[in-house]
Amino acid sequence: MSSATPTPTRVRRLPVVGALRLGRPSDVWFKPALSVVAAVAPPSLLLVALGRLDLAAYTMAGSLCALYAHHRPYAARAKVLAWVVLGMLGGLAVALVTASLTRNAVVLVTVGALLAAVQKAVCDATRVGPPAHVILTFVSSATLFVPQTLGQVPGHLALAAAAGAWAWLVGMAPAPLRPHGPERRATAQALHTAAAYAETARGGEESAGARSAAYAAVHAAWQTLLAARNRPSTTRRALERLVVRAEVALATPADTDPARLRAWADAVRGSGRVPRTGDPRRDEGSLGERDELVGVAAERAVAPRPLWSRLGPLAPLAVRTALGCALAGYASLALGADRPYWALVTAASLYQANLTLTWSRAVQRVVGNLVGVLLFAAVTPVARLGPLALVLCILACNFGAEALIGRNYWLGSVCVTPLALLVTELPGYQPTGELVTDRVVDTLVGALVGFAAALAVTDRRAGRRVERALTAVDRARERAARLAAGPASTPAALEAARRGLAAAVVDLRATADAAAGEWWQRTLPQERVVLAEQAAHRTLAATVRRQGLLPDPGTTSTQTHTEDTSP
Repeated sequence: MSSATPTPTRVRRLPVVGALRLGRPSDVWFKPALSVVAAVAPPSLLLVALGRLDLAAYTMAGSLCALYAHHRPYAARAKVLAWVVLGMLGGLAVALVTASLTRNAVVLVTVGALLAAVQKAVCDATRVGPPAHVILTFVSSATLFVPQTLGQVPGHLALAAAAGAWAWLVGMAPAPLRPHGPERRATAQALHTAAAYAETARGGEESAGARSAAYAAVHAAWQTLLAARNRPSTTRRALERLVVRAEVALATPADTDPARLRAWADAVRGSGRVPRTGDPRRDEGSLGERDELVGVAAERAVAPRPLWSRLGPLAPLAVRTALGCALAGYASLALGADRPYWALVTAASLYQANLTLTWSRAVQRVVGNLVGVLLFAAVTPVARLGPLALVLCILACNFGAEALIGRNYWLGSVCVTPLALLVTELPGYQPTGELVTDRVVDTLVGALVGFAAALAVTDRRAGRRVERALTAVDRARERAARLAAGPASTPAALEAARRGLAAAVVDLRATADAAAGEWWQRTLPQERVVLAEQAAHRTLAATVRRQGLLPDPGTTSTQTHTEDTSP
């Protein structure tokens, strides 16, 4: 371990314009956008036909579950979506029962804040992915303020459960057409980022940011492939070999052909056969075609960490969420608001991995909501032409929110805001000016109070997590170096050591980045982090060379061999 002197961590200048900068849309932005429309439309249109559009808020709670798990393989997606539906129903049940037992606004806000904290912690611990806890909190908080009786609760929950089952079917619908679509996309992303890094490294302009992004993409591809713990198919094995080639490119960029990686990535994105990677060198002591993926089988057999062990580090974030949501709701009540849950949900949506990111989200939320209320005022005359027009406007806002939110959160909020306002009109129309004013005030209150709570609840453990991540990298590096130098090391041990070291490096970078954006903490060992990363990358390169996994220099990017991946 290096004894380099730690450098002080400086608080970054709070971004404003940078927080609003638009990025590239996701490659599959249309999937959640179309899924949520397909999940919301049938139940809502059925209620229009029955003349009971006032019940659409409950069916929409279940329908919104279709937004989740689009990046996961279908075997894993089935489980995740089922848990999301159950989580949605659990939060909804607590909210409905509470609403039926009391109309005390302070009690309702308190329950909403506690629910938001639990939802935030569980979603982060399970890494359920976007939209994470925000949708769950929106549904549970809103229904807290809808008058209920205990006798109505079972029927409302049944509506949400039926819509949730339909959302599950919508989420699983593409499986027969592209059974390996998520794995293909993750593999293609890993190959593209590895090619970009190899190109910069070969050009003498190696970027630490590009290297970290490439390692993160490769790690994400492995997580996607390993998420399906059933017996691997021929296609999945071929994709695993391609991710191995991306890993090799990261360890030895000078020996990599970026054009070939990009050609493989383009071929993988389609629905045809997966490209043949070409066998690694079969020198004595190297991995053969069958041994190459032995580390994959070992990782697939490892059970995931228990949930309770992942919840512990999230305690400061959960406390921030509970305190911020409660104070935002109380402040909204003090100002005479009829819908304090808007302030509560605004506060809940702010909390990210650190304070710097939380500030950026606050800026995005305020700007998006302010523009969104103007859009609501513009579409209100159309939405009030009748129940069908209202449903169509809600569907359009759902599609727009998911289509745009990938470019920047504020842009998606421009559609989320009128969506939330239109949902309040499902039981009956309300004065537009009053709705707009309440939403603007609650947005500002939620953002200000929520961020103030984030400032008050500091995460003193961030530095300790960096130290633990550094220790994990050092141990993984020492093990990999020892095996790479040992003449009797087995292919399985080498592959497992290399994969473990790569995962530790990715975790160290994510932990260090999260800690660097946290305020009011002790000095972080930034120099030690950089030195540890550099040493780990040298060891990864040595391990790759020891395995004999370097690509054949005589193979060109125009290779056209393919592998039959039919079931």
